[in-house]
Amino acid sequence: MATDQHSVELVDDDVVKPFARAAVLAALMGAAVFVGSIPIPFSPIPISLGVIVVYLAGLYLGPYWGAFSLLLYLTAGAVGLPIFAERASGLGVLVGNSAGYLWSYPTAALLIGAVVHRLSEDGDPADLSRPVLVVTLLAALTVIYLLGAAWLGYVLELSTVKAIEIGVVPFIPGDLIKIAAVVAIVEAERIAT
Repeated sequence: MATDQHSVELVDDDVVKPFARAAVLAALMGAAVFVGSIPIPFSPIPISLGVIVVYLAGLYLGPYWGAFSLLLYLTAGAVGLPIFAERASGLGVLVGNSAGYLWSYPTAALLIGAVVHRLSEDGDPADLSRPVLVVTLLAALTVIYLLGAAWLGYVLELSTVKAIEIGVVPFIPGDLIKIAAVVAIVEAERIAT
């Protein structure tokens, strides 16, 4: 007895593949922050590897899916997965000291993705020159710093100078190293292709 089998495509591959990539980047973000979060004594904001994933999301997923992946990460943390810095979770984190940084991540990925897709063929970050790539990542980092320090200052009732002093300055050297690492990743891809 032969049976006739038909397949039904419930969701188009143009949605499934980017969604799966966004979910993987959201999980990578959670893992990077979970294992790569280091509290520092002179700032209420810990050092985190998460910014690298923000850059990668914008570079490789594009503006919308990159931002979506980080919104997915924020949602997972909000509903209780301990994936924020220092293994925190819940809605309180999204209005706490580091909320400005967290909420800036989708915006930063959107900015990076928009530049990459506007200035490169087929949205390939390897098509960008090194100066354009560095300036794009610095612009995204500026967005993260501005929103993060502004919210930190608001929540802790700090002056602008004090918010920058504890919410931006300690992170500049490490964030420049993270930018160099991401540039190296993109350039390694350029060499490999």
